[in-house]
Amino acid sequence: MDKALYVAMTGARSTLQAQGTVSHNLANADTAGFKAALANTRAFRVEGPGHASRIDALHVDQGFDSRVGAQRVTGNPLDVSLRPDRWLSVQSPDGGEAYTRAGNLSLTPNGQLVTAGGHPLLDEQGQPIALPPHQALDIGHDGTVSIIPLGEGPQTMAVVGRIRVVDATPERLTRGLDGLMRNAQPEQPLAQAAGDVMTTGTLEGSNVDAAGALVQMIQLQRQFEMQVKLIQRGDDNAQAANSLLRLGG
Repeated sequence: MDKALYVAMTGARSTLQAQGTVSHNLANADTAGFKAALANTRAFRVEGPGHASRIDALHVDQGFDSRVGAQRVTGNPLDVSLRPDRWLSVQSPDGGEAYTRAGNLSLTPNGQLVTAGGHPLLDEQGQPIALPPHQALDIGHDGTVSIIPLGEGPQTMAVVGRIRVVDATPERLTRGLDGLMRNAQPEQPLAQAAGDVMTTGTLEGSNVDAAGALVQMIQLQRQFEMQVKLIQRGDDNAQAANSLLRLGG
């Protein structure tokens, strides 16, 4: 009977973890460039002395959904939408390099180009991009950042740098706890993407299917309730068996 209790318990635990993944996706259904997290459950045989008869229901992180989100035209020169498998390079809180597709950029009071989460964008040399005072800004399709300096005419366009945009397939990336992607193979640095890598004035939305995620949450809730009932039924049966043994003794 303890086998049934163990399987039901580990299944309930995995279901709760899956609910956490789905709720995280729902919370980011309106986050620009967000990629839905994927999760699954698999059977894991527990090793140990004696016959290996214990099966653990194990929650498995399957990475993220790499599909491109819906495109929205904003007309904002600081909004960029990336081509598939292209990622903006940003400075993570620990000072390292991380990646995101959140293209709703902004300028800090000191002229630093950052993401909506406040992470500084990096240039081709891996340094944060800071812009001098200017009266106009343009981000090219290849990531080149150009400005018209204060006091200059409209024909005076100066290039101040190029945003580092890397080419990375989903298997090359892993999501951190801060929501940023990291290189899954640090010994093999990601290369700068060539050619046109982005479109300005548009923004990529989240690729979370909110309706589908709500349905999945309901299914997981019913599954959890079933597993809890199995645990209760198994415990009731175990107590009844113990009572019969005491009566027989």
